[in-house]
Amino acid sequence: MSDTADADVLRELAELPTFSGPRVSPDGETVALYYDVTGRNELHLFDPEDGSLTQLSDGDVPRSVRAGFRWDPDGSRLFYHRDEGGDEQHDVWAMSLDGESEPVVEMDGQVHLHDVSEDGETLLLGSSRDGQMNLYRHDLPSGETTKLTDYERAVSAGELSPDGDRIAYATNETDVYENDDVYVADADGSNPRNLDLGDVGAESRPIDWNPDGERLLVSDNTTDLNRGGVVDLSDGVGDASVTWFGSEEHDESVSGFLPDGDRFVGNRVDGTTVVPVVHDTETGESRRLSLPDGVAQPFVHRPLADGRLLTQHTTSSRRPGLVAYDLDADEFERVFEAEYGPFDPDDFVEPEVVTFASDGVPETPARAVEHAPYETFEIEGLLFDSGRRPSPLVVNPHGGPRALDLQRFNYRVQFLLSRGYSVLQVNYRGSSGRGREFVEELYDDWGGAEQGDVATGAEHVLDEYDWLDEDRVAVYGGSYGGYSANWQLVQYPDLYAAGITWVGVSDLFDMYENTMPHFRTELMVKNLGEPDENEAIYRERSPVTHVENIDAPLLIVHGVNDPRVPVSQARILRDALDDAGFAEGGDYEYEELGEEGHGSGDIDQKIRSLELIDDFLDRRIGAERTAVASLDD
Repeated sequence: MSDTADADVLRELAELPTFSGPRVSPDGETVALYYDVTGRNELHLFDPEDGSLTQLSDGDVPRSVRAGFRWDPDGSRLFYHRDEGGDEQHDVWAMSLDGESEPVVEMDGQVHLHDVSEDGETLLLGSSRDGQMNLYRHDLPSGETTKLTDYERAVSAGELSPDGDRIAYATNETDVYENDDVYVADADGSNPRNLDLGDVGAESRPIDWNPDGERLLVSDNTTDLNRGGVVDLSDGVGDASVTWFGSEEHDESVSGFLPDGDRFVGNRVDGTTVVPVVHDTETGESRRLSLPDGVAQPFVHRPLADGRLLTQHTTSSRRPGLVAYDLDADEFERVFEAEYGPFDPDDFVEPEVVTFASDGVPETPARAVEHAPYETFEIEGLLFDSGRRPSPLVVNPHGGPRALDLQRFNYRVQFLLSRGYSVLQVNYRGSSGRGREFVEELYDDWGGAEQGDVATGAEHVLDEYDWLDEDRVAVYGGSYGGYSANWQLVQYPDLYAAGITWVGVSDLFDMYENTMPHFRTELMVKNLGEPDENEAIYRERSPVTHVENIDAPLLIVHGVNDPRVPVSQARILRDALDDAGFAEGGDYEYEELGEEGHGSGDIDQKIRSLELIDDFLDRRIGAERTAVASLDD
C-alpha cells in the first residue's frame, strides 16, 4: 500500500469504526446497535442478510453508551438513554425507526432502564432520584412513575416476569456488607421474598425469566467460582428449589435463557479468554460453542429470524465482529465484519500470556506503606511485544477493580505498540474471573497486595526479557487503573520513569463524598468500609497523602462531567502537587476534558486522548516507532 505509506497511524487507528450493544429486533430481521462510523456513537439498524446499515440518531445519544437500549416489543421504536456531556443522568427517551425522538422518563439522579414488559406498557427502571439506587415502574399509557423499592443498599439487576405480575432483583439487607440476595416481589413491589439461594456473604442476582415465567435464571458465587442456576418457582416462592450448573474449574457469568426455555448460555472465563457454554436444564449437559480462541459474547435476548444466535467475537489482533451461530449444526458465519481501514489484522500484536508468583511485596522498595508478605498467588498477565530492541515498557493496570484484562482488541494498546512501547497488563488479586475469594483479597486493602502484584509483574518481565529497557518504564491506567498509576508512583517510584493517570482516584475521602450514591455503598464501603470507622486506611491509601514520593513526570487527565470518579479527584491531586513544590508543565502536566464524563466514544476524543498520551510519552521517555507493515509497504 505505497499510497498510504505516510498515513498517520494514530488517526487511522482511532478512526476505525466500532459497534457496541447490539440487540436483535422482535421479529429477528434487524439488529440495532451503536456505531461510531460518523465520528460519534449513533444508533444504527443493521440488516444481517445484506449487511446494510441505516443511521437512526443524529447526535442525541450519549457519547459513552454504557447504559444501552431496549426494543419496544412491537418493534416500532427503541428506548434509549440520554445524558448531558457524559454525566450519566440517563433519562429514558424513545426513538422511532424513522429517527424521531421523544422523552419518556425524566427524573432527578441517574436513571437506568432495566426491562420492558412484553405488552410494551411498562418500563422497569433503576434510579437514584431519592438518594440510593432503587427500582421504579413507569406506566407508558398514563405516563406515571411509581417507586417500587426503598432499600438502604443499592438495588440492581431488575427483571420483569413475562406476564408482568412479578419483579426479580438483587439487594442486601444483611449485616454482611459483601452479601447480595435475589428477591422476587409482586409487580407493585409488595410482598418481597428473599429466595435465600446462597450463603450469607456470597453474591446472588437474577439474570432472566424463563418464557413460561415459572423459572428464574440466577447467578451465585457461594462455592467461590461464579455459577448459573435455575430456580423453580412453579410451586410458589416459599417452596422454590434451585438446580446449579457450571464448571468446578472456571468462573462463569450467565447471559440468559435461549428461546426454548430449556437451555441457557454462560460465558466461561478460561485464563485470559472467554468461551460461551450452553447448558441444557433438562439433561444437565453442557457444551462449549466452537468459536476461535479470544473473547466471545452471545446476545441471547432473542435469536435472528433463522434461529441463529447473534454473537460478538474478538481477539487481541482481530477487531470485534458479529457472527451468527447455528446451535444445531455447531457452525457460525460472520455477518458483521469490522473495518480495518489501511490495516491488516496481521499488523496487530497478539500477547504472550505470562505468569509469575507474587506475595504482594515486590523487590522494589515501598516508599509509602510497608507491607508484610501476603498469601502467594500465581498471577497472570499479558505481555505485548512492540518488536523494538530495546523497548520501553508501559505497565497498564486495568480499571474496575472488579474486572480483568482479556485477549480482546484494544486500540490504545495497539497504538502504544505502533509507537514502539511494549505493554504489560496484570490481572492482580482482586480481579474477576478467578472466583469470589480472589476478588475479596482486595477488600480493606486498596493500595496493598494488588499494587504489589502489579509491580512484581513489571519486575518479572524486566528480569525475563532483556530487550525491555528498565530505565524507560511508564505506568498508565484509567479509573481504578488511574488509582493504580497514582499509587505505583507514590509506592514504587524507583520503578517508573513516567506515569499517566486517566480519570483516576487520588483521594479516597473525596471519592466517597462525591461519587454516585450506589458507587459510595457498593464500591467504596464494600471495599474499604465507612470512612469515619476506617479513617486510617482511607488516609493511608490515598495517593495524595504521599505525593512527595513521586519521582517521575506525571500526566493527569480527567473529564469534567465524570459522575463515577469526580473531577475533584484530579484537582485535589494537582493542588497537592503544587503544595509539595512540584511545577506544572515540568514535574507534572494537567488536562481537563470538557463535555466528557468517565470516557467517551467520540472519534475526535479518541484522537485527542491518543495525542495526549503520544506526546507525553514521546517527550518523557521516548521510543523508536514500530513499522506497520500495511502502511509501510
